Parts: sequence; C-alpha cells; structure tokens
Amino acid sequence: MWKDFRAFITRGNIVELAVAVVIGGAFGTVIKSFVEDVIMPPIGLLLGGVDFTNLYTVIKAGTEAAPPYATLAEAKAAGAVTINWGVFAGNVVAFLIVALVVFLALRWAARLYAKPAAADSKPCPQCAMPIPLAAKRCPHCTSTLAA
Repeated sequence: MWKDFRAFITRGNIVELAVAVVIGGAFGTVIKSFVEDVIMPPIGLLLGGVDFTNLYTVIKAGTEAAPPYATLAEAKAAGAVTINWGVFAGNVVAFLIVALVVFLALRWAARLYAKPAAADSKPCPQCAMPIPLAAKRCPHCTSTLAA
C-alpha cells in the first residue's frame, strides 16, 4: 500500500498540481496587497479620502462602548456586530483582477498552442467565392474548375 501511495504522489501531474496551488496562494497574496495598497487608496482618495477597510454598517452596538465607532477595529473591540461592506468591495476588486489575469493568461496560452487551420477551401477563379478543394465545379457560378 505504501508503494502505491508513493507512486501516486510522485506522479508528474500531482507534483504539478501542488506547485500550482502554492504559486496560486502566493499570487493571491500579491493580488490582495496590490488591491489594498495600490488600487483602493487612490479610489478612496477620489471618493473624498475614504478608507475602504473602514466602511461598515453597525447592526448591533457593542457592549463595551456606544456608537459611533471611528474605525472597524474600534467597533470590533467594542463587540459590535457589523457588515463590513468596504472589505467586501476590496475583495470583489481583487477577485476581478485575478479573473482578468487568469483570462488573459488563458488567451495567451490558447494563442501559443493554437494550430494553424488547414485550408479546406479555395477561391473560385471566376466568381471568387470559396469552394471546397475537391470541387470540380463551382456551386455558385457553375464554372468548371481546372484540376
């Protein structure tokens, strides 16, 4: 059983999958930092100096202190129940950036591995319409084609 398990783990596709998961996790961390530290501050500045991580709605006030709370951390420390829609907005932006990067990578890979299409038609010398390569007569203008 141990031998079979070792053979399963050391197969190439399992190792590649493990590497992809590790790289994906690191990529997610980089994208999260990119969104929180590069994208969201200018957007918050354009919206009047808003810090998206501190955009929340209090559902129930905390037992330690009464609202209003200056920051989300203060609300959490007071035991308030909040809807953290600013954090959610940041995560949505991060997801969209990751989705865009994955989409572009897949398009690039598809172009890289795309095989050129084989010609299956030729233009008719009389009417210039596409006709099958094996055709002996044009179906559009009915002219006889040279072999």
